[in-house]
Amino acid sequence: MIPLPSGTKVWLATGHTDMRKGIGGLSLLVQEVLGRDPFCGHLFVFRGRRSDLIKIVWHDGQGGCLFMKRLDRGRFTWPSASDGAVPITPAQLAYLTEGIDWRNPQQTWRPTQAG
Repeated sequence: MIPLPSGTKVWLATGHTDMRKGIGGLSLLVQEVLGRDPFCGHLFVFRGRRSDLIKIVWHDGQGGCLFMKRLDRGRFTWPSASDGAVPITPAQLAYLTEGIDWRNPQQTWRPTQAG
């Protein structure tokens, strides 16, 4: 994952999005549907209809970036469909891109003492 500046917010666009859209079309959705500034430096994440594809739009101050990830198996965990966007942390985004349920990640067991 690309390191993000501190204070960067991540927004999940609820529902599904037409994944044929490129950076221009998705930035327009950020502006008109979500009511946010696509050039503010925050990340905006969109999910396809089958839930196996996401696209992330990010403007890093020099230009627009479009990242895409498709899962070979499984589906991305997504909030229920309603209007707007749901904020998540960059750590939750890392879980999401790994295909882990970001809402309730399971901590692995660690021993408390040796021997």
